[in-house]
Amino acid sequence: MSEMEITFPGGKKVNAQWHGFEIRTDQHASGGGEGSAPTPFDLFLASLGTCAGIFALGFLQSRGLGAEGLKITASFEQDPATRLLTRAVLKITLPKDFPPKYKDALIKAAGQCLVKRTMDNPPEFEVTAE
Repeated sequence: MSEMEITFPGGKKVNAQWHGFEIRTDQHASGGGEGSAPTPFDLFLASLGTCAGIFALGFLQSRGLGAEGLKITASFEQDPATRLLTRAVLKITLPKDFPPKYKDALIKAAGQCLVKRTMDNPPEFEVTAE
């Protein structure tokens, strides 16, 4: 099992040490933080878009297609009462001169990202304390 270390450097900051990287988070000023870094939920949302992006980019690169102009716009809906994510929409802007015959395959490739697939089959969570 892989381990990630979570540290608490002060205020509302909570950081993660993972594969040699320090991933910093903070809360917005309105939530008592300094707004010095994305919130953990911001990173979660960004992981959805960037994961789809790496799959879309890989699709283009594997076919020798240019990526100039490729963009993904991610939109999210949340339940106002629970604040839980209820819908995520990823809109791919295709590169100029993108061959139309690959459009459906590109959409399918972006949908195969590991973050999305994990959400489709959520892991079991266990929280303990020592």
